[in-house]
Amino acid sequence: MPYYSTKTYGHERGLSAAFRQWRAESHCKYLHGYSLAFKFTFGADQLDHRNWVVDFGSLKSLKGTLDDLFDHKTLVAHDDPNMPYFKGLDAQKVIQLRVVENTGCEAFAEAVWHLADTWLVDNGYSPLVWVDSVEVMEHGANSAIFKGVVG
Repeated sequence: MPYYSTKTYGHERGLSAAFRQWRAESHCKYLHGYSLAFKFTFGADQLDHRNWVVDFGSLKSLKGTLDDLFDHKTLVAHDDPNMPYFKGLDAQKVIQLRVVENTGCEAFAEAVWHLADTWLVDNGYSPLVWVDSVEVMEHGANSAIFKGVVG
């Protein structure tokens, strides 16, 4: 029977990011931002020698990856028609640009799931531990969850 543990980096952690959904027909097409929160759920069929799924202290480097991608960054979809404008702002040091496949909670949850899955491999947890899901929260009312398939 599997065990699960969770790690949450809440809104108070300051992962403030700006992005837009350029394909949206609503106000989401405009550049806007949130202090994003992330909840990781890790699974394992058995506990390690310490009786843990993951060592929460070891997750500092994963948090560093989140900081680098989201904290005070402007995330822009790779196919945004205004990419030259955003690249210009980045060159002028007005924004810290991060080009991503897609923007929004759903896309961020999927991208971060893959980052966490790679992190587990790189840190010797995989294949005994897997990322069950990643939840990304814009605020208390909006979130998206990505449950990847391991294997």
